[in-house]
Amino acid sequence: MYAEFHRAKAPLIIVEFTGEKANAQNFDAYLEGLEESYAAKEKIALLFDARRALDLNPRYQLKQAQWLRQNKKLIEGYCQGVAYVIPNSFLRNMLGLIFKVQPSPVPFQVFETFNAGLAWADAQLKHI
Repeated sequence: MYAEFHRAKAPLIIVEFTGEKANAQNFDAYLEGLEESYAAKEKIALLFDARRALDLNPRYQLKQAQWLRQNKKLIEGYCQGVAYVIPNSFLRNMLGLIFKVQPSPVPFQVFETFNAGLAWADAQLKHI
């Protein structure tokens, strides 16, 4: 499993990258999990916990950017903001490359610690 979705604190959804290397099957499952996060058509905030994430193959970077492009209106309509917890500077640069291909459709912040990202994501939900 590439990523686990924790929805117990909804409307805050935590996406935890497991440290497993991305492949076609588990990356598609991850994108399906993102779509499921919007299924209720309610306001949400996302926290991507990449503390255990590995580097992402450029093929999947492009696939992520394409998913953002295809779902832009859905994301804009329901997502209040995205917190990225990325202590690794290389992975932070990788996120920047994804956003060069497809800019983030909603406010986001990048954090080095989980607690800082969690506090910011919670604050975004105060706007609903």
